[in-house]
Amino acid sequence: MAILKVAHMGHPLLRAKALPVSPAEIASPGFQRLIDDMFETMAEYSGIGLAGPQVHTSLRVFVAGVRETDDVETMDDDEMPLVALINPTIVATTNARVHGWEGCLSIPDVRGRVPRAESIRVSAYDRSGRQLEINASGFPARVIQHETDHLDGVLFFDRMTSLESLTYMEEYRRYWMKDEDDEDGDGDGA
Repeated sequence: MAILKVAHMGHPLLRAKALPVSPAEIASPGFQRLIDDMFETMAEYSGIGLAGPQVHTSLRVFVAGVRETDDVETMDDDEMPLVALINPTIVATTNARVHGWEGCLSIPDVRGRVPRAESIRVSAYDRSGRQLEINASGFPARVIQHETDHLDGVLFFDRMTSLESLTYMEEYRRYWMKDEDDEDGDGDGA
């Protein structure tokens, strides 16, 4: 396995739509090595997700998660399971939108509040080529939407309704982290 170079904002690959992966390619040693390298790279940089375009590979694949588990059919807690999703498609299962803080390995040391669907259903292939459907809500839904955006050339601040919360990590820790559980951003925690 290897640590891959992460593309930073400004690299054209981050703004291009990634190509679908053929089901026959999924089992190939090269593609499996790419997935392993993406997991290793994500861990090296303390990320929660990493998409193909972020490692200079224009393919519709991303890895995400923080813990290993056998059950990935439903994700609704704060500790997202480790997954590799290939050719994902997302459908929001609610009209509710939730603002939450996001960062990105391709935009180091910057965070911002991004509205996302509160719950989603994602259809994709896993790394063994098995087609699956996952229902996700909360933090896992946010991560899946963020990484799928990368496959479409979208960066998190493209989704922000206001750039007022765009902040460097140092200022986020100093001024905003205490409000992270504050859903509506008004400081009252409700």
